[in-house]
Amino acid sequence: MLWPLTTTRDSAGSLAIGGVSLTDLAHEVGTPLYIYDERTVRDSIRSYRTAFERHYPSTRVVYAGKAYLAGWLLTILEEEGLFLDVVSGGELYVAHAAGFPMERVIFHGNNKTADELRLALELGCGEIVIDNEHEIDLLEQLGPGVRNPLDVMLRISPGVDAHTHEYRKTGLIDSKFGLPIETGDAARAVERIAGIRWLRLLGYHAHVGSQIFEVDPFVAALGILFQFAADMEERFGVEPLRMSPGGGLGIQYETTDPDVNVDEYASRLADSVSTAVERYSLGKPELVVEPGRSIVGQAGVALYTVGAIKEIPGVRRYVSVDGGMADNIRPALYGARYSVALANREAQGAQLVTVAGKYCESGDVLIHDVELPPLSPGDLLAIPAAGAYCLAMASNYNLALRPAVVVVTDGRYRVVQRRERYEDLLCRDV
Repeated sequence: MLWPLTTTRDSAGSLAIGGVSLTDLAHEVGTPLYIYDERTVRDSIRSYRTAFERHYPSTRVVYAGKAYLAGWLLTILEEEGLFLDVVSGGELYVAHAAGFPMERVIFHGNNKTADELRLALELGCGEIVIDNEHEIDLLEQLGPGVRNPLDVMLRISPGVDAHTHEYRKTGLIDSKFGLPIETGDAARAVERIAGIRWLRLLGYHAHVGSQIFEVDPFVAALGILFQFAADMEERFGVEPLRMSPGGGLGIQYETTDPDVNVDEYASRLADSVSTAVERYSLGKPELVVEPGRSIVGQAGVALYTVGAIKEIPGVRRYVSVDGGMADNIRPALYGARYSVALANREAQGAQLVTVAGKYCESGDVLIHDVELPPLSPGDLLAIPAAGAYCLAMASNYNLALRPAVVVVTDGRYRVVQRRERYEDLLCRDV
C-alpha cells in the first residue's frame, strides 16, 4: 500500500490524512511539508511485534533510526516497546535528549570515532555492534573506564548479493561494512574480543542491503551467521546468544512494487533459526531484526505547491514544485521512483508530465513521465511513501530552508518540527 492507512478525499475533493485536509495544512503550515500519520506508524510497528510474537517470541525488534529520527517518533517507539539502532553520535544524542531508554539503544556504524564511543559509554548505550578491528582497538583503550562488561555484537560481511540498487547493497565481500569470514578477519576479531575482559560478545550481525522484497537473502545471511557462530563456539567457546540478519525489507513506492508480507518474513526467519539451531546443536538465541523504512516509509507524505510549468512541444512538459532534491535526494542519488497525486482537488483528464524540483541541477527531478490531470500554478502535489530517507538525507543545498513536519491523528495535527528560517542558515557562522 502506497498511502498512509487513513488517506481519504474529503467532501471538497482534497486529499486528507488522519482526518486532516492537506489543502488546509498547506494554507496553515505552508509547503514543502512532510506529513506523518501516527496510526500508520503504530500499525507498522505492531505488525512486526505481532508477527514475531507468533513465530519466534524471543525476538528483539529494533527500529533503524537512520531512516528518520525525531523526538515525537522516539516517544512512539518507546511506548510501543521497540529498541533503537543508531549510527552516529548525533542520533545517539537526539535519542538521549528525547528521553529514550539508553539500555534499549544499539550503536552501529563502520567508522565510530573515539569521541562517539566515549559518548555511548557515558550515556549507558545498551550495545555496540563492532564493525572492524579499529573499533576493537578503540574499545580496548576506553575499557579501563567501563564499570560493567559492555555488550557487543560483531558485524560480519556474509557475501550475500541482495537484489537491490548497487548503492543499497551492504552484505557483499566488497563492502565497507563488516568483517569478511573467508579472509579469516572475522574469526581473528572474535578471538580478540573474547580475550578482552570488559567486552561481552553476545553474537553476530549481518546486513545484506535495503529495499529488498525477497526473504531469501535474509535467510541466506542467517545460515552463514549460524555456521560461523558454531565454528566460533567450538574454537573459542563463544556461545551465540543473539543473532541478527539486520533489516532492509522494502516498501511500495509505485503500485507495481511488491507488497511485502511481514508475517511471512517472520515465519521464514523463525524457521531458519530453528533449522540452524538443530543442525549445529546450539541453544536458541535471541533474534534481532532492524526495520526502518518499513516502519515509517508508508506513514509519510511530502506535499508541494506547483509553480512554473514549462511546455516543450513534442518533447516534455515540466511541472516545477517548491521542493526537490534538497528535501528528497533519492531520485537524483540512485534513481528512486515515486508516485504522485493532485492533492487539492479532483480533476478529469491526464497529461504526461515530469515533476521537477526548484534547485539548480538538471538532475533535480522527482518523478519522470507521470500522468496527472491538467495542472495550474498553486495546485498541490502529494508524494506518498516519503517517510523514510527523505528528511534523513535533507540538506540546505542552494541554502534552501528544510521543510516543516507535522503529525496527524484523529482529525488533528501538530507541528513537530518547524520550517527553517533564513536566520537558521547563519547560526553556525563565527
